[in-house]
Amino acid sequence: MAPFSVSWHTLLEELDELPEGDTLLTPLSHDRFRVTDIQEQRVVIEFLDHEIDETRPLQRDQFETFYRRITEESGGFELDRLPPDADPYPAVLSLHPRFEINEDQGVIVEKEGAKTSQLLDTEDVSEPDEQERTEPDLDVYADALLLVDALERHEVDVLEEMDTDALVNLYTLLSDVQRNANDLRQDVADVLLQRLHHDRPVSGPFGSVQRTTRRNRTLKDDEVVLETLEEAGIDRGRVLSVDRNKVDDALDVTELSESDVYEVEESEYVRKAEVDEEQKESRLQGLKDQLAATEGEEAEELRQEIEDLEARIDELTEFKSGQAYHTQAGGGP
Repeated sequence: MAPFSVSWHTLLEELDELPEGDTLLTPLSHDRFRVTDIQEQRVVIEFLDHEIDETRPLQRDQFETFYRRITEESGGFELDRLPPDADPYPAVLSLHPRFEINEDQGVIVEKEGAKTSQLLDTEDVSEPDEQERTEPDLDVYADALLLVDALERHEVDVLEEMDTDALVNLYTLLSDVQRNANDLRQDVADVLLQRLHHDRPVSGPFGSVQRTTRRNRTLKDDEVVLETLEEAGIDRGRVLSVDRNKVDDALDVTELSESDVYEVEESEYVRKAEVDEEQKESRLQGLKDQLAATEGEEAEELRQEIEDLEARIDELTEFKSGQAYHTQAGGGP
């Protein structure tokens, strides 16, 4: 195995050739960062999505410890074994021509002729105002656009003063957005589940998520449960209860009324009966045409309003971590 000093200087050479402004992505938390300074004993990086501890030094001795752990593992080093805040180390090391990250398997491996790194393509890191806005083919997007339009056209802070038809439209749209958003949320969760490791929180600009385990209990066959409890000294009568389905079956074959065995309490609620998809599509197309036809001073005002709104959303929802980073000389990365 070549001494670490050789690999270290190879890595520094790769970093020296890195174009200014190129962005890397940490493999676990998927935070974006850039290399801002390259020194003999450390590499300084700057996070693009963090407000606290934006700049962080990555020490050579930490890279050496990490390097030795990788080269000692035949199948690669498992990334979920990294200590907290060490996520940038494998991202930087992936620029070395002999190290590669496999996010699907959650490892970084030593591999001759490694061809992939955590470097993002230029088009992936463009600023939001430089990206061409595209319309996703999602039901929740269309319904959300209609909902925003409805919220802008009515004074929803005083619901009691709104017309009934406006309230009906608002309720319908809210219901559709809720249903479609939940479907999309589940799809996103299914993909995220493959990327989260061992209860390690992963953060984004708006918050963080964590892999958790839910326990669902289902009783075994009734007779098995009763016999097991009886063997443990528990009388059957202590665990037997009234089965609601069996009670309903009994009511069907007797002259008893529902109120004889149930405490009945009625409550009223609003339920969506139907949706006029043609009307929604017509209004949606009108909004798209209006946005597409907007030009000149009016368009500039609209863009400014959107930028102001996005800035307010970022300020209100930004995820901030108060954890400070401290380098421990000689410790693991």
